[in-house]
Amino acid sequence: MITRAEAETREEINLAPYACRSAASRGRANVEEEHSYRTAYVRDRDRIVHSSAFRRLEYKTQVFVYHEGDYYRTRLTHTLEVAQIARTIARALNINEDLCEAIALSHDIGHPPFGHSGEEALNKLMKDQGGFEHNIHALRIIDHIEHRYQGFRGINLTWETREAVAKHSKKKDHSSLAAFKEFEYPSVEAQATDAADSIAYVSHDLDDGLKSGLINTGMLEDLIIWREARERAQSAGAMAPEMENYQVIRNIIGTQVDDLVRQTEENIQRLGVTSPDDARKAPEITANFSTAMAEQRGELRDFLRNKMYKHNKVIRMEEKAYRVVVELFKTYKKRLELLPEHVYKNAKAVGPCQLICDYVAGMTDRYALEDHRKLFDPMARG
Repeated sequence: MITRAEAETREEINLAPYACRSAASRGRANVEEEHSYRTAYVRDRDRIVHSSAFRRLEYKTQVFVYHEGDYYRTRLTHTLEVAQIARTIARALNINEDLCEAIALSHDIGHPPFGHSGEEALNKLMKDQGGFEHNIHALRIIDHIEHRYQGFRGINLTWETREAVAKHSKKKDHSSLAAFKEFEYPSVEAQATDAADSIAYVSHDLDDGLKSGLINTGMLEDLIIWREARERAQSAGAMAPEMENYQVIRNIIGTQVDDLVRQTEENIQRLGVTSPDDARKAPEITANFSTAMAEQRGELRDFLRNKMYKHNKVIRMEEKAYRVVVELFKTYKKRLELLPEHVYKNAKAVGPCQLICDYVAGMTDRYALEDHRKLFDPMARG
């Protein structure tokens, strides 16, 4: 058996000097005895996977609401794809794979049902309480909502995993982020995983858009990243259209990963990054794309925004989802007793609006739609 101490020694010897080491973690808010053979970041990963919030990602929207089809990505499949890409990048850069995986698996657990439309609704409904943002809510889940240990709430993740969630938030002045204000940027692992998330969502949203028929390959001819990836795919010979699309998407992902790794290595040398805190204190992001790739990715994001995310079918789904969240929230706010007993009993402890927000944000798409039906359909039971 390889002990934790031996695993930590391997990290010390083998990882790059700018990589985070488990033994050098800033620790957990609540001190716990170390595991005999799992490192701190491995335990973080395991705790995330076993959390209720992680399991609920299976039925939370990426772009398409879960009942639109079984072949589209959900928050869970997206998260697993991010973790895979993040580990590939971590191995190439010789940074901590376990930390990257823990960050990847936790990065979306704060999302409410119905993706960005659900978040927009909750942000408006919680305006007087500071709004709602999924990264802030992810920290709340990690530090408070999940309750699985005696003596403290939350799942007690390491500072480094929590830092990555905090630094992903746009609300830099939020009180829950106070512990992470010392540095402008997070670790290289956090930066690399953030890039992996971006690679995954633009590439796989493109894939889902093609599968759904909302966009077609003819619409993509003006995109450099698509044309070059298609040329590489076609160099292997003729193939069925569906297989060709798969190979093009595969090439688009690979091209972005290759560029990120090369540019990050160059940045590390140029910025003189020789420790984890060097990356945190650097004058710019360390893990980043080249200028040319950033421009190609910008074209792809603009295309998806204009041709897919603003497609009338997607907007119709979002509008219905927004209304479901608003009606659930307002109905529960009007009569708190409608909440399940195990939720309602905590009303005094956290306040009615935060209580409802936590409850609704924790719903899956499926549960939210069913709960809405039970509240508004006179013929529904429950």
